[in-house]
Amino acid sequence: MALVNGLFLTAMSLYTQSMLRDGSLEGKVIWVTGGGTGLGKSMVKYFVELGAKVAISGRREEKLQEAAAEISIENVFPVVCDVRESNEVEATVKAIVAHFGTLNGLVNNAAGNFISPTERLSHRAFDVVIDIVLKGSKNCTLSCGKYWIENKIPASVLNIVTTYAWTGSGYVVPSATAKAGVLAMTRSLAVEWAKYGMRHNAIAPGPFPTKGAWDRLFPKEMSDKINLESRVPLKRVGHHQELANLAAYLMSDFSAYVNGEVVTIDGGEWLQGAGQFNQMEAITQEEWDFLEKIVRANQKKS
Repeated sequence: MALVNGLFLTAMSLYTQSMLRDGSLEGKVIWVTGGGTGLGKSMVKYFVELGAKVAISGRREEKLQEAAAEISIENVFPVVCDVRESNEVEATVKAIVAHFGTLNGLVNNAAGNFISPTERLSHRAFDVVIDIVLKGSKNCTLSCGKYWIENKIPASVLNIVTTYAWTGSGYVVPSATAKAGVLAMTRSLAVEWAKYGMRHNAIAPGPFPTKGAWDRLFPKEMSDKINLESRVPLKRVGHHQELANLAAYLMSDFSAYVNGEVVTIDGGEWLQGAGQFNQMEAITQEEWDFLEKIVRANQKKS
């Protein structure tokens, strides 16, 4: 029993540690959208540790500057960019190239989401998610792709999707719709643009708690109704380093033969119950009214 426990504890400690050897991303210049907070920031930190130079973008300059100061002033380039606007995306690509001399990697991580009965959403609310996730990913991929093709630069694109991109899920219909489109784009361009030396892959994360987005999606008041750990066969949520390890591998040359793949990292959650938010059927109309007020209050604070 002691031996078994010893092996278990060793495994537990490994997933919080760096997976790749030092210098694995040396010479890489990677743009991470939504890279100033949450999972994006965790990926950026690890990319830099492995030798990459990273541009981070978002709409809040103070968050980007804070992240750059925390990670590396020398190796992290913060640039304000609304990925929904193609002209801003074009300007960002030029700024990154001017700053670092080149660009050969893109992580489409910027996202937006609402948990709500679909009939309660306005057209504008639906559009916000579609525009950030699908249109934003398209804008960045197209602008970077054209730059790489014109300059004959081998490159790698990593899209952050979700398991309900292929299953669908109630109560997050705009996100499911947008992520499904990003997944289709990933697989389509993996074939079409491989001839230019580009690889396109995706990661579908399960529950990975992040401050801000997590609080907006799952206010504490929802905890009695929703226990995400119980939905995961491994009975835990993900650790940021686990996702950063996978992202770094897919952006590195170690994965040079991986193209058009979507890798699920969710502890088996979607296999246990497809549709991550379908359990919210149990929430009453009165409870939805209450939860909407909480979510809006949290959005104003963030």
